[in-house]
Amino acid sequence: MPDLKFPENFLWGSATSAHQVEGGNVNDWSKWEKGNAGRLANQAKNHWEKWQQDRYPEMFQTRNYISGRACDHYNRFEEDFNIAKSLNHNAHRFSIEWSRIEPKEGVINEKEIKHYRQVLISLKEKNIEPFVTLYHWTLPQWLAEKGGWLNPKAPYYFDRYVKIISENLFDQVNFWITLNEPNIFSFNSFFRGVWPPQKKSILKYFKVLNSLNRAHKLAYRSLKLIDLDCQVGIAKHNVYFENFPFANFFWNNHFLRKIKKHQDFIGLNYYFHHRLFGNKNKSVTNMGWEIYPEGIYHVLKDLKKYHKPIYVMENGIADAQDVRRIEFIKDHLIWTHRAIKEGVDVKGYFYWSLLDNFEWDKGFWPKFGLVEIDHQTFERKIRPSAEFYAQICKENKLNL
Repeated sequence: MPDLKFPENFLWGSATSAHQVEGGNVNDWSKWEKGNAGRLANQAKNHWEKWQQDRYPEMFQTRNYISGRACDHYNRFEEDFNIAKSLNHNAHRFSIEWSRIEPKEGVINEKEIKHYRQVLISLKEKNIEPFVTLYHWTLPQWLAEKGGWLNPKAPYYFDRYVKIISENLFDQVNFWITLNEPNIFSFNSFFRGVWPPQKKSILKYFKVLNSLNRAHKLAYRSLKLIDLDCQVGIAKHNVYFENFPFANFFWNNHFLRKIKKHQDFIGLNYYFHHRLFGNKNKSVTNMGWEIYPEGIYHVLKDLKKYHKPIYVMENGIADAQDVRRIEFIKDHLIWTHRAIKEGVDVKGYFYWSLLDNFEWDKGFWPKFGLVEIDHQTFERKIRPSAEFYAQICKENKLNL
């Protein structure tokens, strides 16, 4: 087979989110962790297969579910970006932690704004293009106490925060992601009721989706008023639903249709394939997720109708032993390249994640990182799969 060459100026990188890597956050999720870590540890035996329990016994430890210092990325971002640079990444996606910027309602922490400016300067000095996520699932505690996204004023609180960020950092940012996976957050927090604030209700689920939709539109307008040339989108979790058109319409397209006039690009997060009558799960990740690379081709083709540039913002595998990550990256890029050849305007690929991070209600045992993290010593260790990906980034092609 010939080598697969990607378009000129294609962006290659990886992604993180603040709560999962920074450490030391004080927000609605950090509070929820402390109240639920024991329960999550006790319930692990009911949630995971025996092979997973035997291989990852840390899932039974309460401390697994406390983010704590996470990867200490807040203090070590320079070190981590040097690693990304050494791996030939020319783009990086990270998130700003709202609770750091506005720890109390209406009180802006200028020190934290300066911190994120330094983060951006560090990336720019290394010729790494920043993609900045403004909301990646965590809320300041004061807003959570006001009802979070169920509060009718929540979109306006978010817009106020976005204005503060954009006014201070617009000169360093070309690409803004307002929301990360609004469908996943609302589904787990309100439809299933397993994530904070655990308010299970179909009515609240739809109410929150509408609130997030409103928040994005307000933020889009504010970002454009500050910098008309900036590019604004969301990171949207889409699933390849095989022979399941209603699910494809609602899950994959409903939110995007409602914001189609308020986005300059689409960020795609792809992990899952789903058949109407269940998956065969012949090949799975450490978390039991089916590995189905062909699915990324189908969801990319489905997004072509929006006539927007597309960036694969998340695509990754939990693989602590690093035995499947190389094949995972290769196979997903083969199918991504096929979509490009068929006219889909894909402009970048971001592997999830740069670092082994805190995986929300799963804790630390799932290992998604190109870089292994010892969460006791915070030593960084580059995995062989990261070197494989680095060669692709360097040459802008996949050698078959």
